[in-house]
Amino acid sequence: MHIVFLELDTDSEWAVCSLGPSFLAAVAREKGHTAEMLRIPHDQPIDEITARTREANPDLIGISMTSRQWLRAQQIAPAVQPIAPVLGGGLHATFSPDAILREPGFDAVCLGEGEGPFAKLLDHMAEGNALADAQIQNIWLKGGRHPGIAPPIEDIDTIPFMARDMLDERWGVVHMTTQRGCPFPCTYCAARMYDQLYDGIGKYGRRRSLESVLTELETIRDADQLSYVIFLDDTFTINHPWVFEFSRAFPERIGVGFSLHARAETMNPKLIAALAHAGCKHIVYGVESGSERIRREVMKRPVTNERLIEVFDRTKDAGIMVTANYMMGVPGETVEDMQATIDLHHQLKPLDFGYFVFYPFPGTALFQTCKQRGYLPEDWWRMPARHDQSILTLPEISQDDISEKFAQWSEIREATQIERTGAAMAAC
Repeated sequence: MHIVFLELDTDSEWAVCSLGPSFLAAVAREKGHTAEMLRIPHDQPIDEITARTREANPDLIGISMTSRQWLRAQQIAPAVQPIAPVLGGGLHATFSPDAILREPGFDAVCLGEGEGPFAKLLDHMAEGNALADAQIQNIWLKGGRHPGIAPPIEDIDTIPFMARDMLDERWGVVHMTTQRGCPFPCTYCAARMYDQLYDGIGKYGRRRSLESVLTELETIRDADQLSYVIFLDDTFTINHPWVFEFSRAFPERIGVGFSLHARAETMNPKLIAALAHAGCKHIVYGVESGSERIRREVMKRPVTNERLIEVFDRTKDAGIMVTANYMMGVPGETVEDMQATIDLHHQLKPLDFGYFVFYPFPGTALFQTCKQRGYLPEDWWRMPARHDQSILTLPEISQDDISEKFAQWSEIREATQIERTGAAMAAC
C-alpha cells in the first residue's frame, strides 16, 4: 500500500512539518508499505492539489490537523477523497472528531496516539478490506459509533524513529521529541487533555530512554545531516535526573548546539548551568500573561513574576538566548491585565518573543469555559484560528481592545528589531 500525507501550510513553508505523519510513515515502512508527504502551500489552488495527489497514486490519504489547519482541510478533503479514502488525525481530530466527521471529505479520524491503530488499519486494508469496514480502537468511521480508545504504547522506545524525509528539515537542523504527555494543568493547552483521554486506560505521560534519544541523533549525525537540534517537548525540563544525565552525555556523544522549551517553575541555577555546559543555546519560556491573577486563576499557572524575572536573568547570564511567548484576549482578562503583560516583558528583556491572540482549542479546559459562558460563536468550527484576531465575545474586553494591544506588541517588535540591527552594525 502507498500512503500519502498532505501537510497543510497555513501561511508559509518555513516551519517544520507535523510530527505525527513522520511517526506513522515510519510505522508503514516497517510493515513493508510506502509513504510520502506532499507539502501543500497555503495559496495553492484546489485543482492543483488534486492533480498532485492523483499523481502520487495513494491507497490512503492522511491529513494531520491542528485547529489552525482545519479550515483548509475542509476545502481540500472533499476534492481528494474520490482518489483514495481520507483519514484525519492530529490534535483537532482527537478533540473535535464529531465536527470533522459531519463534514464531507473525511472517511474516518484517528483519535489519540496513532501508531498502534494505524498499524492495524494498514493490515486490514492490505488484506483487501475497505477502510469503511474497519473495527479498530481509535479509528472512528464516518457514520459509526465511537470506537473506544486503546491503551497507549507502554514503552515508547519501541516506536520507530521518525521518517525524517516527512519533516522537510533543512540545513541540518533536526527536530526531536523525548517524551509524550505533560503533567501540568494549563487550561489553554491540549497537551494535558491527553492524560484525561487515557484516564483509566493507561499512562500517557512517558519519556524515552536517554539511550534511545542519543542513538537517534547519532544515526542522523553519522549521515552528515546534523548541525543543530530543536527539542519540541512541551517542557523538556520536567524530570531533573533525566535532564542532568542528558547534560553529561550529550556534549560527548553528539556535540552540537540545541534549543528547548521550558517552564520557569522547573528551572534552578544548577539545571541552567548544566544545560549551558551541554550546549544549550536557546530556551523558549511560556510566560503567557504578566498578570499573576490571570496565570493563577484562569490559566492554572501559579508562578510569580518575581520567579520569571529571576529565571530569565539567570538563563541569560549563563549565555543562553531566551524567547518569551505571550498571549492576549484570554477569558477573564482586562485591558489592565494585557498591559501588565507588556510591562513584564520590559522587565524580562528576552532576546525574542512571540505574541498571540488566544484561541480556544477544542479539548482544552478554556474551550469548555468559553462554550459554557456563551463566549463562542455558534459556528466557531467554521471560523479561522488566527494569531491576530479573536473569535470570542468577551465581557471584559472588546475586539478593539485586543487589536490595540496586538498593534502595540507589533510596534515593540519593530523597535526591538531596529535596536538589534543597530547593535549588530555597531559591533561590526
